[in-house]
This record gives sequence, C-alpha cells and structure tokens, in this order.
Amino acid sequence: MSLLEVSGLSQAYGGSRILREVSFTAERGEVVVLLGRNGVGKSTLLRTLMGLHPVLGGTVRLGGQPLDGLSPNRRALAGMGYVPQGREIFPRLTVEENLRVGFATGRLRQIEAEIYELFPVLAEMRRRRGGDLSGGQQQQLAIARALCTQPSVLLLDEPTEGIQPSVIKDIGRVIRRLARERQLCVLLVEQYYDFAAELADAYLVMERGEIVARGAGSAMQADGVRALVAV
Repeated sequence: MSLLEVSGLSQAYGGSRILREVSFTAERGEVVVLLGRNGVGKSTLLRTLMGLHPVLGGTVRLGGQPLDGLSPNRRALAGMGYVPQGREIFPRLTVEENLRVGFATGRLRQIEAEIYELFPVLAEMRRRRGGDLSGGQQQQLAIARALCTQPSVLLLDEPTEGIQPSVIKDIGRVIRRLARERQLCVLLVEQYYDFAAELADAYLVMERGEIVARGAGSAMQADGVRALVAV
C-alpha cells in the first residue's frame, strides 16, 4: 500500500472541468515532481488534495485512510502539509510566531532545533516580522511552518518561483534531506525543469487536467520530458 493514493480525482470550476480522473501513487521517502505548462491544473491538484476545492469524483487516501470530504484542517491533522504558491505567510507576525501557527495540529509544542538547522536564516531572524523577509527567506519560512505540522506528505507549489539561485540550491538540499532522513513523501509542482529533474524520484506530466506521462526521475531525459513541458 502506497502512502498517498489518488484515484480518479476530478474537479471543476463552474462548467469547466479542471482535473480529469487523475490517478497516481507516491511513497514515503519519495520526491514526486509534477510538471506541465501553465494552466494545466497542477496547482488545482494540490489545492484539491489539501481539501481547498470540492471534487466531482475520485478518492484520496493517506496511509490507507480516505480523506474524501475532510476539511483542510482535518487533512492537516491526518498528515498533509501544504506550501502554497505565493507562500502566504503572515507578514505582521514574527518568524517565530509564523512557525507556531504550525502547532495547530497539536503534534509539536515547541519549535524543533532541526527547523533552525535546516533554515539557519530563520534562527537569525526569528524576532523579525515575516513581511520584512526577502522572497527567498519567506519561502523558507513557509516550508518550515508546514514542517511544524509534522506532515507525512508535503505538497510544495513552485517553491523556486522568484527566488535567487543560491536560495534555490538551499531549498533543494532541504527537500532531499526531508525525503531521505524524515522519510517524507514530497509532491512538488515546479516550472524549473533542471531543479525538478535533480530532485525527482518519479515524475508526472499534466496536460489539460490529465496525467499524460509518468515514470522514474532518472528517465526524464530519455523520456523527453523537457519537450513535453516546454512553453
């Protein structure tokens, strides 16, 4: 049994079908990259998995347990962590206060030392307001806040968007470490092909709301994935 099982998931806005019977599995300790051109439904898929959009049909299981019909907070309690596109940190709260928002699941009562080890800049700026951080620092804060919920599955929506190259490398190292050492299952939506290819244990390519290609991360070049997602 896979940690995350998605079967026949469909979703629509008004009369427009956005997701069309999406099915895939993901394992503990695995980074699955989700690729595709703009507007094909990648972000909608993550938001639907997190319970932020109602579904037309299909099922989502986490650790064998169905999440169908559960609210976002109940899915977080079940082990689903989510870092949205645009980060959505609380700009008027300090770094430390933003991290404590992750305590809502009740799994942590204090910030783990490993959080500051993974993101040293957050330790230095723990008293600074989130809105005063750079874009890259805010992205690190958003990932760290999600980790404070102690997830088993981490959904990341374009974590490299608008980030300088040095921070992109740092985020890549963190994602790899989380998968290997914490045995997190990471589902990563990414436009930056080289970043995705470097991290991928498995890949999925979406087009018009459907999965049109999938395979091992090591086969992305041979499978011609870059051409499938090129604008």
